[in-house]
Amino acid sequence: MLSSIIKLFIFALLVTALTGPFSWESPEGRQENFKNGIDIVLALDVSLSMYARDFDPNRLDAAKRVAMDFVTERPGDRIGLVVYAGEAYTSCPPTLDHQVLLDKIATTSGEYIDGGTAIGVGLGTAVNRLRAESEGGKVIILLTDGTNNSGEISPEKAAELAKAKGIRVYTIGMGTKGEALSPIPTAFGIQWQMAPVDIDEDILKKIAFKTKGSYFRATDQKSLVEIYEKIEKLEKAKFLDRVYKNEPPSDPSAFLNWAIVLCLILVFYSLLQFKYAGE
Repeated sequence: MLSSIIKLFIFALLVTALTGPFSWESPEGRQENFKNGIDIVLALDVSLSMYARDFDPNRLDAAKRVAMDFVTERPGDRIGLVVYAGEAYTSCPPTLDHQVLLDKIATTSGEYIDGGTAIGVGLGTAVNRLRAESEGGKVIILLTDGTNNSGEISPEKAAELAKAKGIRVYTIGMGTKGEALSPIPTAFGIQWQMAPVDIDEDILKKIAFKTKGSYFRATDQKSLVEIYEKIEKLEKAKFLDRVYKNEPPSDPSAFLNWAIVLCLILVFYSLLQFKYAGE
């Protein structure tokens, strides 16, 4: 009787070892990790200089168009929009309802906001929109075409706040090198003149370095598109890496090895029983 039970147990072990242990976790359940996504805030400069015509039809419209394409490519992420010039405000908090966000981006302008470029305030406002309890990554993509010339918070201080919250900041300097046809405020209203492109690349690089992000320079439409594509790939790679690291590796061979060892022990025990029974 005992010998029959041992044989059945050995057979069951071998079958289980060869087929692999069954997991109740479905592929759909594993995919939920990807659907959680990350939190992203787009911080967009809407100052007067963003209407310069070195992009088609101007910097702001070109930036909006590329940002909308970026949003469309990331359906699983909560994405929001902060706009800034001399001040900043949240146009759309991070959301999965991307149609609402796309509508906000499409209608964004600098018409009802104070003049100037407050990079620090824009970044600080974006930092405040990202939830500290976010399970995924937290990212800000800050785009500007100028230098910080207003605002109560410096870009350096805002970068410190982002670093403290574990937020990675990608900075983009937008504008051709040299001069561009730009709107210039005068006593007679807005005049269009060729004006030098002045981007504070040093501060943008410092922000990116401090927060473990990257700085990019967009000098034309093609390079701007490529920059957003690079960021999209970088963040997708980082998020997938985090998901894989959180999942314990599955090694069916480990179970097979243990099953073989147990089988050998049981076979040896069965032989001993047979030997002693014959004596």
